[in-house]
Amino acid sequence: MNSFAVFGITFGVIFLAELPDKTALASLVLGTRYRSSYVFAGVAAAMAVQVSLALVAGRLLSLLPHRALEAVVGGLFVLGAVMLLLHKEDDEEEGTEGRTPRSDSFWRVAGASFAVIAIAEFGDLTQIATANLAAKYGDWLAVGLGSWLALCAVGGLAILGGQKLMQRVPLHVIQRCAAVIMLVLAGISIANAITG
Repeated sequence: MNSFAVFGITFGVIFLAELPDKTALASLVLGTRYRSSYVFAGVAAAMAVQVSLALVAGRLLSLLPHRALEAVVGGLFVLGAVMLLLHKEDDEEEGTEGRTPRSDSFWRVAGASFAVIAIAEFGDLTQIATANLAAKYGDWLAVGLGSWLALCAVGGLAILGGQKLMQRVPLHVIQRCAAVIMLVLAGISIANAITG
């Protein structure tokens, strides 16, 4: 599979999986309190660290024999799909309406945003999915770039207009789309594990 296709698959899977995530909600809340550009800088840096960790994990997974790797990746995609399908909707977003963002110093806001997002994203579904995709395709640049851009896109959307998106597209629809894609990828990986 060429790098552009791997990039596209990675971007789509990670983007859909991240939309209903707590990281997007944290970005939304941070964006209501602080200057958007400062928050985005912290979010983008945190996502770069998390994607790098996921790529290292994917490299370690790829050291497994091919059939074992496909089985592990398939199982992790099934786990990710189940996590998405069982995710509870949080209809309340308290305290985000009617606030004017404060404009504290760049380093303070970006640092706080980095810390909040890095902690929220650690061991998250999208980090696991990134590791799986890196192990499956072995194209670290395409997977890393696709994942990081998808995470940054969701963070940016959440910061600038997350509430509008959630008003137009029901959260459960987004979750189900991401879960279906993960189940398809799981099926492909499990079939490869069985057939060798």
